[in-house]
Amino acid sequence: MTRKNTQSRPAYLQAYEVIRDRILNGEIPGGTKIVEEKLATELGFSRTPIRDSLRQLAHEGLIVNKKVVQPSEKDLIDLFEVRSLLEGASVKSAATYLAEEDLQALSECIRMGREGSFEEIMDANERFHEIIVQASGNALMIETIDRMKSIIYLFRKTVVLNKRPRLIDEHEEIYEAIKARDTEKAQQLMEAHLQADLDFCLRILRSSSQR
Repeated sequence: MTRKNTQSRPAYLQAYEVIRDRILNGEIPGGTKIVEEKLATELGFSRTPIRDSLRQLAHEGLIVNKKVVQPSEKDLIDLFEVRSLLEGASVKSAATYLAEEDLQALSECIRMGREGSFEEIMDANERFHEIIVQASGNALMIETIDRMKSIIYLFRKTVVLNKRPRLIDEHEEIYEAIKARDTEKAQQLMEAHLQADLDFCLRILRSSSQR
């Protein structure tokens, strides 16, 4: 999630991208109180685009009650429960309908997940799941996942930075089940994959809170 370097974008989108990226890379830590005037001065925007960008960030769950989100264990569990339901259903559609070019794109995501830089692995991980969700053809499901994208990014970063074991192996197993058009196995593997992500993130969260 890097800021797009173009001044032709509306001011509120530019402000949104800067603030979002600062939250996601840790420059604005969880729990920080957000003050419109201060951000406007720091970033060189007027208050209107700042206000609009903060509204979007609140919609995505990155800002709650005018503070940068600090997800609790329950927040994490709830998020992954929704993801498991939606992505479990989506992967069955992928195993039924996914076109050859999308299968090749999944394979490329796996290759990049094994060989890429941190940012490339992050992008490949996001793209892998995005292709599968898009395969659902369900606009509401796609929109729901898209709205959670920034929060998912925070947890994806935890998983990738801390090198969760078998992360890419699991992607490859899901890919093979989709390729084989095995809908039930694909769903089972996706749900197990997301459960493993959840368990890993919970361990990291609990160990951090004990320091």
